[in-house]
Amino acid sequence: MTQLSTADMKLIDSIFGMYSGYVLDFSNDRFASFFNRDLNIDIYNARYAMHGGSKGKVFRGFLEISSNVEVVRALTALWEYRENYRLDHNESETVPQARQRLSQLVVKLGGKPLPAGFDEPTPTAPPQPEASKEPSEVVQAALEEEFLAMTQMGDHPQQRGYAFERFLKKWFDAWGLDAQAAFTTKSEQVDGSFQLDGATYLVEAKWHTKPTNGAMLHGFQGKLLERPDWTRGLYVSYGGYSDESFEAFTARRLIMMDGTDIYHTLHRRLDLGIVIAKKVRHHSEHRQPFAKVTDLF
Repeated sequence: MTQLSTADMKLIDSIFGMYSGYVLDFSNDRFASFFNRDLNIDIYNARYAMHGGSKGKVFRGFLEISSNVEVVRALTALWEYRENYRLDHNESETVPQARQRLSQLVVKLGGKPLPAGFDEPTPTAPPQPEASKEPSEVVQAALEEEFLAMTQMGDHPQQRGYAFERFLKKWFDAWGLDAQAAFTTKSEQVDGSFQLDGATYLVEAKWHTKPTNGAMLHGFQGKLLERPDWTRGLYVSYGGYSDESFEAFTARRLIMMDGTDIYHTLHRRLDLGIVIAKKVRHHSEHRQPFAKVTDLF
């Protein structure tokens, strides 16, 4: 006779749904056939019916008076049936740690541990913590130094422009934004691109000491509007933007950043992805494509 505690019986009740007299999805005939075919047991034998004749009650009687070996075989076979049913019907587990807890009970009764469930991996090694996407302090310090060095390059606009594009790609990549270097299509030049939150951002990079005007912004926006709706734009103007540009231009699907934004983002070690996301949200809420980093953070 098996030795099942009250807690053991409650666990079995929960896993196999015996509270209302049923067992899983079995009909009376299928329940009898399952025990006869898979376990060579006549589950409706009168000796198991001391609590009543329903499936749940005869199974409870079976658990109370059968040997450990028979109970282990029955629990294992019913568990395998239950897991196949869950897989076929795409059902999630409803009993917390069901396999682990029932497996411990089976082992206590002298059986082997239950195999891993169909929707849970067999553990092979302790899970490792996911590496942080934040670049190291060394990398962030080097990026800040590189940016400041460009301000000292003197009167070499083309050289500084190329250096600016390379810096931006390196900066985007450092924060895991999958940057693309400058590229040319059949009709236009694009200063780069990156990915964030499922959107592709095209980049326009200008290292001018004079503020960017509305005509330049219109030109970049035209590139965006000819592309799919998930395409957005980041206009980076070291010299900022003129008052006239905001009066003459309505930004659609683009946000703006200037040299001061870059400096504060680098110097304060702000997450670049979060900076861009905050700018996007601010523009959506307030129709202001250029929100300063010092105002957002």
